[in-house]
Amino acid sequence: MIDKPCRGLRKDAERNRQRVIDAARELFAERGVEATLNDVAHHAGVGVGTVYRRFATKEELLDAVFEDGIDQVVCLAESALKQENSWDGFVWFVEHLCELTAQDRGLREMVYSSAYGGYGVDCARLRLTPPISQLVERAREDGYLRPDAEPTDMPILGMLAGTVSEWAGHVDPELWRRYVALLLDGMRHREDRPPLPVRALCDDQMDAAMRGWHPAG
Repeated sequence: MIDKPCRGLRKDAERNRQRVIDAARELFAERGVEATLNDVAHHAGVGVGTVYRRFATKEELLDAVFEDGIDQVVCLAESALKQENSWDGFVWFVEHLCELTAQDRGLREMVYSSAYGGYGVDCARLRLTPPISQLVERAREDGYLRPDAEPTDMPILGMLAGTVSEWAGHVDPELWRRYVALLLDGMRHREDRPPLPVRALCDDQMDAAMRGWHPAG
């Protein structure tokens, strides 16, 4: 008899925690990581104190929301590597990566900036590098991908798709697909293509860019 209220409280607490996470995911997807814990509480329909009891800081909430999201990108890359044709796998990954980053502003900002998130998100982000590098190297070695394409080009493709969606998504939510198709066509290896005018960022430069970009809020 004594245990029943405790169990009920634990269930209520877990429901409230999941309610906050679900609301934060929706809100960050739409508005990006500029949304505050107060905004999340309002969107979830709970008191501000409920959010702060579950997540003492915004970084804790971001970890809970986006660690799985970044893992999803890793899984996409690993699935693309299983495709027999390296170009088909490369295209499949780019299209799905860009779909995620076009539709989820918060995930886009978490993947491309180190301004927010904690250790869990950092570890998940580091897991992106090996499978993405393998995708690029495999398609390049098979002669499908232009030889001056680099793994560090891949995150920028997602960023570009997200920018198109953020700018014109209210007019045509699928417009980003047009520009991803144009970018992919430009990445195919052809003997008559001149070399790209600027080298890709190296890993250190990419890290510096991520550290220097602070999304609004």
